[in-house]
Formats: sequence, C-alpha cells, structure tokens
Amino acid sequence: MMIMNFERPQVHVADADLEALRDRLAQTVYPPVIGEDDWTPGVPVGWLRELVGYWRDGFDWRAQERRINALAHFRTTIDEIPIHFVHVRGVGPEPVPIVLTHGWPWTFWDFHKVIGPLSDPGAHGGDPADAFDVVVPSLPGFALSNPLPRPVGLTDTADLWVKLMRDELGYDRFFAQGGDWGALVSGHVGNRAPEHVAGVHLSLANLPTVNWRTLSREDFAPDERQNWDRMRDAGRYVSSHVAVQSADPQTLAMALSDSPAGLAAWLIERRRNWSDCGGDVYARFSRDELLTTVMLYWATRGIAGSVRYYQASRGTGWRIEATGDKFLTVPTAIAVFPQDVVFIPRAFAERETDLHRWTQMPAGGHFAPAEEPAQLVDDVRAFVRPLR
Repeated sequence: MMIMNFERPQVHVADADLEALRDRLAQTVYPPVIGEDDWTPGVPVGWLRELVGYWRDGFDWRAQERRINALAHFRTTIDEIPIHFVHVRGVGPEPVPIVLTHGWPWTFWDFHKVIGPLSDPGAHGGDPADAFDVVVPSLPGFALSNPLPRPVGLTDTADLWVKLMRDELGYDRFFAQGGDWGALVSGHVGNRAPEHVAGVHLSLANLPTVNWRTLSREDFAPDERQNWDRMRDAGRYVSSHVAVQSADPQTLAMALSDSPAGLAAWLIERRRNWSDCGGDVYARFSRDELLTTVMLYWATRGIAGSVRYYQASRGTGWRIEATGDKFLTVPTAIAVFPQDVVFIPRAFAERETDLHRWTQMPAGGHFAPAEEPAQLVDDVRAFVRPLR
C-alpha cells in the first residue's frame, strides 16, 4: 500500500462563529403566512420557527463535531482540486477497497451508519471476510472539498476519484458505490476506468444513457410500475431545485450563504420530500441529524460549490447518448428504494450494464445509507462477495 502525506483536517467551528450564528438565527426574518401554514407551498413557517429555535438554543454542535472527528479524515489536492475524504481500513482477512460517493443535499456524513459495518463487519454481527477498506470523499465544492478554483462536474469527478483511489491511495482494483450524484459519478468511474473497477453498486436506479424523463409506464414491467408511479408523483419535488441550480446557481448561493434559516429550509425540504418518511421528516431524521447536515454546509460555505455542481455537470455526463454498447461493462448492481425519486426499468439496466444484481427494497427513499443502512450494507456485501 502506498504511503502518502495527506493533510489531516478536523471539523471545527470557532466559538465566535457559533455565537455569530446564534445571533443570525435570533434575527431571522420569516415570511408572512398566506392561507394554511402547511407543506403545500413549501416549508411551513411555524415548523421552521421551532427548528430554528432548537438550533439556536438546544442543538449541541460540539457533540456532533466529536462524532464526526472520530472518523479518519484526510485531504489532498488532485489537478488543483481540493479533495476531502474519510478513509477507514477494513478489519478482516482480506479487505477490498470501495469508494462511496454522496449526492446533493447529502454530505460524506450520510454514510456514517454504513462505514463501521462495511469496514469491520465482525464488530457489527457480520462475517469478517466481507470487510472493506472504505473511502468516502466529499464531492468537489462540498464540505471540506473547498474552495474550488474552477467548476467541477460529473466526469471530472469520476477522473478525480480514479486518481484518488489508484494514484493517491494505491488501490489498483476497487469497487464504487453511490446514490444521487454519487450514482452517476460511480457509473462514470466504472465506464472510464473499467480496468481498475471491480464492480459498481448504485442505490439510485439511474444511468446517464437512459433519459428517465422520456420513459412511459409501459416501459416498466408490471411488477415495477409502482416505481413509475412514484417517479411521476415525485416529479413536482425534483424540478424546482434542478432548474435554479442548473441555470443560475450563484444567485441562489447568494441567498443561502447569507441566511442559515433559508439554507435549512432549502436543504430539509428535500429531505422530507425525497425520503420514505410519509410526510413527517422526523420519522426518518432527528432534528440533530438534520441540523448536522445543515451545519456541514453552513460552516464550510459548501452551498455555493454544491449548487454549482449542477451547472458544471450539464453536457458533461449527466445525460449522454446510448451507443448500443453497454455503458458499464464491469459487474453492476442496482438497489431500488421504493420512495426514491428517479427510476429506470430493469430491462433498460440490463441493456446498458453487466447487471449482476437488481434488488427491489422493501423500504427507504433517496438517502439510502442514512435511511436504511442495514439494507444497503447487506446488498453491497452480497454483490461484492463473489467478485472479491
């Protein structure tokens, strides 16, 4: 294994910055309530007031910092792009490496419930033979992968991940896994470096060579049509952020970088609408979990880079033409979580990949490693086991 000299960053917000945040939260200007104060037009004012009050007076950020910093954090620079990553060595007879990639509005912390079971299965009721060396990077522009000298999109990220895993960490053969943007990044990693990628596992049923917007219900097999129905219903929840973050992300970043309450509203509304929570976001995520995500965006000024990622990825891998050849020639697995927001039919996945495993999960939404970590871990282990 290659020994590299990496920075060892820690997540820490200065006391003065926490005080300044509390002052800003106390001075939040809320919009008037027009009609019913419910989720129909967006985040309810009363709901946000309660959360902001807890954030200001009850949330223990220092406790969350300690949990985050218990992981092994590193930072390097590749092609002038700062890359933060968590790297946890596997505990087992022969761990294999895997790179886990998050999406938006995720952070690396969304994988914290799966890092332990994947890296040390014996300590979590599993077989040590299933151990992984786990690498969890922050997407360029997100969290500690900041500040960016230039915009970075999907295919650039895939190339950066190959260099991180192969050149920086010395892994000549590795697995890739991800959801949301991470699914597309992982797909491009497998497409662009098949000689180094042993397999790709996706927790979002999406491929850049399949335009899910043009699919019809008849494209889905009868036992898959609930996925089409969910995608149709969820369409109203995925159009607004894609439009603004693709067209004029810097304008949005101005507002969200200045207002912590506005940032929380923008991020948490997606957590509610894209998760398997039945309309109650607290059924899936505690207030502390939600605010930890918001703080990782606020404290690192990560919102600007994260929303810019959409614009940077347009025309560079988000959607590409199918050529008739398989997009992924490496072994591929897709875990389909029923309350996700985008789906493709299994037949299309079989056409575009070397599909080894397709799992229709019983529960879970867009944030699979945070919502259903045990399901995801079991599926990754089962996929990788015969490929080790």
